Amino acid sequence: MAYDENLVQRLRTHLDGVPGLTEKKMFGGVGFMVNGNMACGVHKQYFIARLSIEHYEQAMMKPHVKPFDITGRPMKGWIMVSAEGIGSEDDLKEWIQQGVTLARSLPWK
Repeated sequence: MAYDENLVQRLRTHLDGVPGLTEKKMFGGVGFMVNGNMACGVHKQYFIARLSIEHYEQAMMKPHVKPFDITGRPMKGWIMVSAEGIGSEDDLKEWIQQGVTLARSLPWK
């Protein structure tokens, strides 16, 4: 299954101008890195993001959010958000910001 190109474009729009941003095709989708650290991306029809442990635990209590698991082993701190959870641009922007904030807090790669 291909990834959601419209969702990728929405991310590009919100990430435009973020210092240190790179885009890379990976895991059958698209990933966006800040300073070499993965912040967020698209896998199939899902928005994915890497969050702090605190934000991860809060996110897992929300509807339309599940652990990022494409191999049978969920990745720590990673979430998948279905289309219903990112229906508005404000919702998407909020998720993106959490991923970017974590990526910026990590050492440059």
